[in-house]
Amino acid sequence: MLKLRLKRIGRKRSPSYRLVITENTSRRDGRPVEEVGYYDPISKNYHFEIEKIQKWLKCGAQPTETVMNLLKKAEITQ
Repeated sequence: MLKLRLKRIGRKRSPSYRLVITENTSRRDGRPVEEVGYYDPISKNYHFEIEKIQKWLKCGAQPTETVMNLLKKAEITQ
């Protein structure tokens, strides 16, 4: 099953995340199927590729709880 989840990048105490499509059995920072955005919790900046995210959601990818909250905040899903 495909998951829409966050992949951590950045250094210690300065996290940054990429929003990725990946298999649910792969590691958190493993190789993704596709990268569809990024999120910076320090500055609250984010950028999501809406068309790609909607395409993957229609194909059956399941977002994690945190990703679902971010998508609701960005008004991509209800």
